[in-house]
Formats: sequence, structure tokens, C-alpha cells
Amino acid sequence: MANYYTAESQPVQTWDYTLNNESISALQQQLPQTDILSAPFLIGNVGAPFVIGLAVGFFAKKVLKIALFLAGGAIVLLFISEYYGMAKVSDAQLQTAADAATGFAQQSGGFLMDRLSQITSKGVSAVAGFAVGLKFG
Repeated sequence: MANYYTAESQPVQTWDYTLNNESISALQQQLPQTDILSAPFLIGNVGAPFVIGLAVGFFAKKVLKIALFLAGGAIVLLFISEYYGMAKVSDAQLQTAADAATGFAQQSGGFLMDRLSQITSKGVSAVAGFAVGLKFG
């Protein structure tokens, strides 16, 4: 028996430290199920985040490809319109547009790094899924 006392020396809690089969089984029932190879644990903590990360990575790469294709098409149309005299494009304007795009990409990268630095153990499989999604996208 162990007694925990307050500042006034009054017992607060009494705990019996003798271990027998009943106390061990009672303790085991109070503990959460932490079998890391069980199906519910693997699906909830490894499988589902991986699949979600896979879908997000796949979609992100597809959107990036479409955006880059459209941006390239816009630049080609800009040069064609300049060639035929419908528009005038200066190097300073192109440099300003490129700097703005670079700044936006750096801000997005900073947000991504802040988000990735807060990953919990569940997020590790999601990041792996995201990487696989980027590879297959």
C-alpha cells in the first residue's frame, strides 16, 4: 500500500502495488489496444492517410502540368502577337512578370514547408503517398 499525501498530510489516494492475475487483467482491460499490426490501426493510421496523400499528389501534379501548359501557350501567343505587330512586349515587362511568378512560387514553397514541419506520425504515410502521387501523376 502506498499513500499519497497533501501538504496537510492527509491521504489523497491509496494504491495496492501487489500484482496478481486479477490486477494484471484489470490493468490490461484499462489499457488501450495498441497492437500496431492490427487491421484497424493500420487502416486508420497508415492506409487511409497514404491513399489521401496519393490522391492529393496525383491531382497536384496534374494541375501543375495544366497550369504550365497554359502559361507556355500564353507566352507563345504573346510572341506571335508581337511578331505580327498586334502587341509590343518589352524585356522589362517580361522580367517583371517572371519576378512576380517567382515570388508567388517562393511564398507557396514557404507555406508548404511550414505545413510539412507540423506533421505527426499519421502524416508520415500521407507524405509518402503524396510523393508516390507526384511520381505517378
